[in-house]
Amino acid sequence: MNDGSLPKIEPCTLQSLEEWAKLRHALWPDGPVQEHRSEAQAMLWEQKKAVAFLVRLADGTAAGFAEAALRHDYVNGCATSPVAFLEGIYVEPEHRHRGLARVLCRAVEDWARRLGCREFASDVLIENIASQDMHRALGFEETERVVYYRKPLSPG
Repeated sequence: MNDGSLPKIEPCTLQSLEEWAKLRHALWPDGPVQEHRSEAQAMLWEQKKAVAFLVRLADGTAAGFAEAALRHDYVNGCATSPVAFLEGIYVEPEHRHRGLARVLCRAVEDWARRLGCREFASDVLIENIASQDMHRALGFEETERVVYYRKPLSPG
């Protein structure tokens, strides 16, 4: 029960779409807000495959979000399938270090358990030390590091 001082976790809905899209844009600023809105709206129709939660402060401000998806393909470091995969998590900088990411992850974990998942995974860019620290603080353990390569192919 929310006593007014605790953050409130709620599933993202059409009613919270604008707040969610703005938070997504803060995490992934390369795409326009409209693109984030479209992607978020598409997620709402895939509720058995993906989920998103907002965390609200006592005053109703949306301070962060988490998105997760069920992955049935191989997930690095995992031994089961499906795996709940943390696709993105973001808390506004002025609200960090208050446990909001932790309550967001708990909501995702509860969703994943209800769908039969036994593992919760994520990934982080190798240079994103702050996110690596956050993942460890949330109970994730590093399983491996991978360097991806690509080679362009000329036509013909």
